[in-house]
Amino acid sequence: MRGPAIKTTGRARRLRQSDNDAENALWTELRDRRLNGHKFVRQFPIGSYFADFACREYQLVVEVDGSQHTDNKYDRVRDHFMVSNDWSVLRFWNVDVLKDRNAVLETILAAIEQRLDRHIETNDLRFVAAKGYGEIYP
Repeated sequence: MRGPAIKTTGRARRLRQSDNDAENALWTELRDRRLNGHKFVRQFPIGSYFADFACREYQLVVEVDGSQHTDNKYDRVRDHFMVSNDWSVLRFWNVDVLKDRNAVLETILAAIEQRLDRHIETNDLRFVAAKGYGEIYP
């Protein structure tokens, strides 16, 4: 097993400590394999970026965003990088996580089970699939 990247680990820890209410609420639902036995991690490094949540088995990134992310060019560049590295990206608004958590969890399950369209962009949801999405999953 390789050792931890000290700089990356430290940054991930700082990001976890600064989670907002929506991220904490979603983490409560995802941690310890609580979502149908699927393992998620927080502040997972992908290249120079950190995913809010990631399910490594299905290469799914889940992001929880505030209003500052509306039409954010940086997020699109970041998503493109993750998708080009075989990670599908699913983005929710903070308010949706706090007010309709069950729908958020159902959508995450749909992404894991590859039941979502390859590209979805609405007012409250964005999903961009990686190249292998839609093929038989493990």
